[in-house]
Amino acid sequence: MKGKLESFIDKEKLPAHIAIIMDGNGRWARNKNLDRISGHREGMKSVRAVVTAAKDLGIGYITLYAFSAQNWKRPKSEVDALMELLKHYLLKERDKLIENSTRLNAIGRLQELPKAVSDVLRETIEMTKHGRDMTLTLALSYGGREEIVDAVKKILAGDKVSPESVDQSTISQFLYTADMPEPDLLIRTSGEMRLSNFMLWQSAYAEIYVTRTLWPNFRRRHLVKAILNYQSRERRFGLTGEQVKKREAI
Repeated sequence: MKGKLESFIDKEKLPAHIAIIMDGNGRWARNKNLDRISGHREGMKSVRAVVTAAKDLGIGYITLYAFSAQNWKRPKSEVDALMELLKHYLLKERDKLIENSTRLNAIGRLQELPKAVSDVLRETIEMTKHGRDMTLTLALSYGGREEIVDAVKKILAGDKVSPESVDQSTISQFLYTADMPEPDLLIRTSGEMRLSNFMLWQSAYAEIYVTRTLWPNFRRRHLVKAILNYQSRERRFGLTGEQVKKREAI
């Protein structure tokens, strides 16, 4: 349902790409004397709500930090439960993704995922490949440093790039996100003030929005507030305010 706040959104200045660090599932569960898995399960409701809201609002790309490369170090029982939740989400949501013309994408060291999860992920990506309204990317077994390491390995393994020709554009072309715009808005829930190894290269000029809201409580209205905050900022990309105004006037 459209809220009053949404009427203030400038549809001409929407972020093309929103990336979200979904944090706070464990704390949400602890606050309610529940196990951590209950927090992750509740967090899936926020995923559904936010993905739907982003599509409704006209966001072209949304990337969710779903499982980090470092998360494999968590207790096996929690990792196994997270993989089952991921598989369940993919199976349950694929029809809605197709209905909403949303293409599923995934980035990270996907080869490290369990085969059962990998198979369902690959099937869902194939089934939704014709989606044109929005691209939903799940960052799985993902780390920003790992991504840069993998990009460098790809460059060194080829013979078409000379050291002298390597520049920022070259690096970007070998990242997992080569076919996506860099995020304009990076949202982190739960109040933590760090990137946690997420999209380190791509977030160089992203506007960062931190909310104390725990991820299981994050819903459409919170996404709207983040977008409104983004639209209130002046994005300078290293320029002065005067230079930005002159550029916009051209």
